[in-house]
Amino acid sequence: MTGNAELQARREAAVPRGVGNTHQIFTAHAENAEMWDVEGKRYVDFAGGIAVLNTGHRHPKIMAAVAEQLSHFTHTCFQVTQYESYIALAEKLNKLAPIDGPAKTIFFTTGAEALENAVKIARAATGRPGVITFSGGYHGRTMLTMAMTGKVLPYKKKFGPMPGEVFHAPFPFEPLGVTVADSIKHIEMLFRADIEPARVAAIAVEPVQGEGGFIQAPTELLVALRTLCDKHGILLIADEVQTGFARTGKLFAMEHSGVKPDLMTIAKSLAGGFPLSGVIGRAEIMDAAEPGGLGGTYAGSPIACAAALAVLEIIEEENLIERANVIGAAMTARLHKIAQRNDVVAIDAIRGPGAMIAFDTVMSRGSHEPDPETTKRVIAKAREHGLILLSCGVFANSIRLLVPLTVSDETLNEGLDILELALAA
Repeated sequence: MTGNAELQARREAAVPRGVGNTHQIFTAHAENAEMWDVEGKRYVDFAGGIAVLNTGHRHPKIMAAVAEQLSHFTHTCFQVTQYESYIALAEKLNKLAPIDGPAKTIFFTTGAEALENAVKIARAATGRPGVITFSGGYHGRTMLTMAMTGKVLPYKKKFGPMPGEVFHAPFPFEPLGVTVADSIKHIEMLFRADIEPARVAAIAVEPVQGEGGFIQAPTELLVALRTLCDKHGILLIADEVQTGFARTGKLFAMEHSGVKPDLMTIAKSLAGGFPLSGVIGRAEIMDAAEPGGLGGTYAGSPIACAAALAVLEIIEEENLIERANVIGAAMTARLHKIAQRNDVVAIDAIRGPGAMIAFDTVMSRGSHEPDPETTKRVIAKAREHGLILLSCGVFANSIRLLVPLTVSDETLNEGLDILELALAA
């Protein structure tokens, strides 16, 4: 039998070190919220492929939809010959997205591709170059989306210079002393010091920051951004790559605020583990690019479109939006109970809407001083006991919980028991 250590040695010899790995284990198979490595060890999955598996590993309905598509064809390139599943999926999303007025959708492959193309569309629609994003935000690893990302390590180190006309404002987070007023004031300062508003095409914001630490954008911020954009003819882009498809207790996280963006980027859990992303937007904006200006060889794969149509049905049939709220309440209640113990590491700032939950490890109770080394130890200890976790946050001290929304109560509680064990001092 080939074990984890042998495969890790082969990985280190064959794959660049720039691809980081949280866990040095190799998956053999997975079902719903459980995984087994090549040595037969079982794990409860609280990572979900980084928010890709809201419908779990290998959901039967998705597997059946993919098998049906495979029996017909695997690829034609939508720009060469079209297929109905692309159109059917766009039609469904156009109705579901919180966009004001008629909407249109275009599909791509990755979240970064979606963000790149959202900016392209915004620039085509406005005739302007500038983009404003936020500190702590994550938008991808391509050159433009890396510039948009508001976190240097590990995403920007050694890769400069960044593309121009991208500017950052501080994201509001009260424990760090940044208010919504501070964020808006900084954008106004950008307008005076760096780029006039008439040259800004778009402001892009995550309704809940993912890599930044699962920090929810205050409704006050989103309302202020909508007002600012309307005042200056700027387009508001909601990056829903990590927050979409029931994760936050709404189909899309922007629905918590009632604010409607001009463009939305989607990916991750859209297709239940198959590569698919997209941009949804107001129809007149989406039509700004000339024919041939948008697309991609694998963009909108027929296999992924079939999977995504099944995902939308599963979310409705299995009430996953409500399920996210139930799971989130259970995780939050357990974390608050754990935080009261004197024999566990110090944790702080338990947060998140729906089942998009995170907390911080800190140096001492009552402080906000980050403790990233303890975060690493907790994740390693959890893995040893059969739980897969991920960290995040500007200070790398946040632990995020992204269990599939299809998880059974039994498996959810098992994972929380292991988490409590891993947090024991």
